[in-house]
Amino acid sequence: MDATSNKTSASPCAAPLVSIEILVNDDASTDGTARIIADYVKRFPTLIRPFYHETNQYSQNNPPVPRLFGEARGRYIAYCEGDDYWTDPRKLQIQVDFLENNPDYVLTYHDAIPFDISGQYPIQLQGKLRGDATALELQKARPVSTLTTVFRNVFESLPPELRAAPLNDLVWWSLLGAYGKGKFMGEVKPAMYRLHPGGVFSMRSNKRKLHMALQTSGALANYYNRLGHQELYEHFLMELVEYSLSAITPKRKMQTLLAVGQNFTANISKRLMTTLSKGHVQ
Repeated sequence: MDATSNKTSASPCAAPLVSIEILVNDDASTDGTARIIADYVKRFPTLIRPFYHETNQYSQNNPPVPRLFGEARGRYIAYCEGDDYWTDPRKLQIQVDFLENNPDYVLTYHDAIPFDISGQYPIQLQGKLRGDATALELQKARPVSTLTTVFRNVFESLPPELRAAPLNDLVWWSLLGAYGKGKFMGEVKPAMYRLHPGGVFSMRSNKRKLHMALQTSGALANYYNRLGHQELYEHFLMELVEYSLSAITPKRKMQTLLAVGQNFTANISKRLMTTLSKGHVQ
């Protein structure tokens, strides 16, 4: 969170909902954010609950957001980073009303527009992603625009396999899928997603993004393997294979695919021989 939190904090403070609380986390920022938060706490003492850290939690591979979820007292959670902001004053009311009236949905989301000092870019969600998500699609960690979400407060604590997953928003959607479906709400005006060099993901190198995706898919595979959910376990294993192939050189990729093909052929041959042997038993 940085000085842009003036705009970010103003939008939820002006929300029309009768009863909300705002949990604000300052992850040891050095740009005066703590002072801005303190000013808002004075102005809205019954509305804002601040959480301060003396050391940066992300740098210690200890994301603070899951602990904030545990502190939330409301029935629903809306998430917005300090560098981003909402543009529709009806946003929270529209999304909460939908969840209130549709118990088979656990998550709502809408469009977001990335921007930086050069201007705006195309909306984040394209094609089929600008639509509803089944529960299984959520469990498979379907991407949504994180800053646009409002979801049911069903989190207690993250499973141990998932606590260090770097793409923790994908982990959230996967866990939420156990509780229902996702609703895309095109009637809500797009939120604004700021691209900047300090972003957790948006401005990382492609190699670093790939490693983060690898770690996250591996964590989810381990989690669903423990639960005995074979379909999701295999889904994230396949993602691991795809990401791993993307990470290696073309020469290594060909060697790997050749080895996989040889291993597959050998296994099929063994199974055929076993089947034929059983068929000839007198």
